[in-house]
Amino acid sequence: MKICFFHLMPYRFLPDNFQNDYRSVWVDVPHSLYDAQKVRGLYNEYLDELEHAERCGFDGLCVNEHHQNAYGLMPSPNLMAATLTRRTSRAAIIVLGNSLALYNPPVRVAEEFAMLDVISGGRLVAGFPVGTSMDSNFAYGVNPATLRERYYEAHDLVMQAWTRPETFAFNGKYTQLRYVNLWPRPLQRPHPPVWIPGGGSLETWEWTAQRDYVYCYLSYYGYKRGKATMDGYWSTLEKMGVDDNPFRAGFLQLVCVAPTDAEAEREYYAHVDYFYQKCLHVWEGFAEAPGYRTLRTLQAGIRPQVGDVARKIRQSLDWKKYLEQGYVIAGSPATVREQLTDCIRKLRVGHLMVLLQIGSMPKELTMQNTELFGKEVLPHLRNLWPGYADRWWPSGANGGVLT
Repeated sequence: MKICFFHLMPYRFLPDNFQNDYRSVWVDVPHSLYDAQKVRGLYNEYLDELEHAERCGFDGLCVNEHHQNAYGLMPSPNLMAATLTRRTSRAAIIVLGNSLALYNPPVRVAEEFAMLDVISGGRLVAGFPVGTSMDSNFAYGVNPATLRERYYEAHDLVMQAWTRPETFAFNGKYTQLRYVNLWPRPLQRPHPPVWIPGGGSLETWEWTAQRDYVYCYLSYYGYKRGKATMDGYWSTLEKMGVDDNPFRAGFLQLVCVAPTDAEAEREYYAHVDYFYQKCLHVWEGFAEAPGYRTLRTLQAGIRPQVGDVARKIRQSLDWKKYLEQGYVIAGSPATVREQLTDCIRKLRVGHLMVLLQIGSMPKELTMQNTELFGKEVLPHLRNLWPGYADRWWPSGANGGVLT
């Protein structure tokens, strides 16, 4: 197993009545709620937490890209990754990722990822998400009808820039470049491992498997609801004749560890509730632009994690329901070990990403959560998939083979 520390970098100072008085945490959240000095403190606090995770034994450190929101303060995950390359030495730097369709030209992603891979000594994982509708369609204005086509073309350009031996011209529908001649190129050959974050799109499963990438289901509904999606993914791979190596998959789970089950509720409930009620409070009109989700995915009944339907479900949640329905795995180390083992086996995932800083959680509590997980939980999950090789781990990171 590879266990990775995932960070959203949320703005944890939203007012108590935010979800009732403001229509959305994304796209048009008012500037009157923003405090630059507080954000300065948050960035340094969150980077401390990521660096601490490496010291606690985590295999990878995950950052991600979002725009115009208080849910996650990382419009440029590459900046965060760059700081981590110099302050860490062992953990994989997992950028989940750069939303390819938002870059003009997309070769910029190839350049910056190559820089990160070289500086880190071959520790980069390159993540290529399509991006949420809030980010891609509303904050950055990409037409939802062309988003996926732009994404696929941008992906092809990046991969060619990393692997073609000579200078070449690229003449796509959306990008035309007379000269593509990447300097620098990645340290890992032929390129860094590619992970594809997704929310359940059927086409993403097939496209990822065809290219031998890792599919990462970034779900906030928890592992019990996530099982249907991951079952669909593994069923798709079986139909395609692709092997069932668990390292082909990753999953994100919220986790809270305390000395006892009762202490977990006392320490973490308010912060978990802040996350679900405030950080995921997205106006229905921003949740999914027409054309963003493909027809096949709509017909499959896969719903977005934000918007009115999701909000109504979340409003009824209390601590007991958060745990019973699998939104959060929380409790004593023994409780968390047992439930995470069940999660990993049922979903058949070799890359587990855990969210240990949740919502309004302060630094001291995040550090405690991280340390308890690292000492009391992580070592017990290591050997759940004996006999399988992780071909999708960066060669310069711990557990990789530098070529």
